Amino acid sequence: MDLYPAIDLRGGRVVNLVQGDFGRETAYRDDPVAVAQEYEAAGAPWIHVVDLDAARGTGHNRELVAAIAGAVHTPVQCGGGVRDDGVAEALLGVGVQRVVIGTAAVDQPELVARLGARHPGHVAVGFDHRDGEVRVRGWVEGSGAQLLDLVPALAATGAAAVVVTDIGRDGMLAGTDVDGMGAVVRATPLPVIASGGVGSLDDLRALGGTGVAGVIVGRALYEGAFTVQEAVAVLHSIDGRSR
Repeated sequence: MDLYPAIDLRGGRVVNLVQGDFGRETAYRDDPVAVAQEYEAAGAPWIHVVDLDAARGTGHNRELVAAIAGAVHTPVQCGGGVRDDGVAEALLGVGVQRVVIGTAAVDQPELVARLGARHPGHVAVGFDHRDGEVRVRGWVEGSGAQLLDLVPALAATGAAAVVVTDIGRDGMLAGTDVDGMGAVVRATPLPVIASGGVGSLDDLRALGGTGVAGVIVGRALYEGAFTVQEAVAVLHSIDGRSR
């Protein structure tokens, strides 16, 4: 299981939202590139970047995403506002290893298939849900679709992975939905990356029994609940890998 330390961007800063609420934002750092370099130095196998401005349609931080991707050798996964070929191609063109398509995966599943065919292994789908209903456009609108109804079809699209965010737990540090993540894993052969609620190393250990391939962690790292090194060690111990 791989650690994906998160860098959520809004207005050029590293921030965290509580339960996806843009009115409940905490700004942690003013230099996202330095944060990415610190994650790399600490041994993170991936870096997960979300452009919150692009997700909400209020702007974008693409130049900053490019700067992050260019400053590290660690693969960067990036989502937020990736709703057409042009944005996806631009991100991949500046060194992003994997783009995450969220809203468009619900509205235009053919986009995932098209990009997945052109860039095998470099396109993931992100489903952000609240109580099972997938939310879209920066989490502000309900799609009317249920997470477990959408997940099984992803394998046919050419997606490399599925990122599942539990909005109700995101930024709460109160633990993950272990049973729910297990259900997602059973619904698809694709690697599943869990996001939302991790507040302790025990939360990482609990996810180890679900079969998820990775876990995204943001606020817990910024607030010192544990370090990247500690998290990587725990996840490697779950897999039986040496440090």
